Amino acid sequence: MSIRPQTPSGARPSMADVGRLADVSAQTVSRYFTGTGYVSAETRERITAAVAQLGYRPNHLARAFRANRTKTIGVMTMGTMNYGITALYSGLTAAAHATDYSIVIRHIDSDLDEPGALEEARQGLEGLQSLQVDGIILATQYRDADELAEGISERFPVVTLSGLPQPNADTVALDSHQAGLLATRHLIELGHERILHVPGPENRNETLERERGYLDAMSEAGLPPLPRPSGTSWSADTGHRAGLAVDPAEFTAVFAANDAIALGFTSALRSRGYEAPRDYSIVGVDDMPEVAYYAPPLTTMRMDFDELGTVAFDMIRHHIEKGERLDLRVLPSVLIERESTAPARPEADRAPSS
Repeated sequence: MSIRPQTPSGARPSMADVGRLADVSAQTVSRYFTGTGYVSAETRERITAAVAQLGYRPNHLARAFRANRTKTIGVMTMGTMNYGITALYSGLTAAAHATDYSIVIRHIDSDLDEPGALEEARQGLEGLQSLQVDGIILATQYRDADELAEGISERFPVVTLSGLPQPNADTVALDSHQAGLLATRHLIELGHERILHVPGPENRNETLERERGYLDAMSEAGLPPLPRPSGTSWSADTGHRAGLAVDPAEFTAVFAANDAIALGFTSALRSRGYEAPRDYSIVGVDDMPEVAYYAPPLTTMRMDFDELGTVAFDMIRHHIEKGERLDLRVLPSVLIERESTAPARPEADRAPSS
């Protein structure tokens, strides 16, 4: 290959510079990068060598604007930052990294029940649209947030992660109903009949679906549900306050709406002299990495938020590139049995330790 003068020092090399160095036209270099049209093996070798020598990087953004695409996906999440949201980000960014797409994230800390929160969310979506994104992934679990997707999905692809299917947007969800159902069935199979449910925040789809699973499992076993404490957050504080308020004589097992709530509950019961699984069994939801090291290691329902992000990315990319919507995807939950659950024990064995 003949050696031609390189681009001036400090200037970014162009496709034309690659063509001059490789003794081919800029159009041939374009075909090399886009994969459209024939480029011989010998020519590809020359272009590859020229690209390496110049340190050329194709300008995907400029090409995207010419094709009326930016290869950018907007993501909006809402609520207190927690394990589920950060794991979702991990799946999304890993999937984007494996392609030539970029992710722009807008997180709204406000609870949707707070004054002005819905308007803040709308402004967040408008901000993403102003960046000329090709589509939006709307990850909000609030039961009244459906209207946020209205109108947007008429203009470009939208994938919702609300936990419930949306009529005008692709939807992917983790199966919170199944998580509540299987967790409660596990406790029933261990011989527990008085099972307490400690819920998450009242205005979340996951809270409602996990409680619905608990109620369905109790009903199919012919067992009455126990009165439950109020749920205010996904935090350990919610579980701790519930653990201080409940009467341990009223239950032998607990289904906590997530792992953090389970942690707070066990901490409160321990302060009162009750230990799991000696005095009661407890199951959480999420399978956060650290719950295997709780005291005791927590039995939980694994919810794969990382996969949720990957599937959501694949779904919106398909819609962007193929112009086709995909059917609702619901990802299953899996029981991870550890040491916090055990067969029900006689009442005489459940006295608090001194």
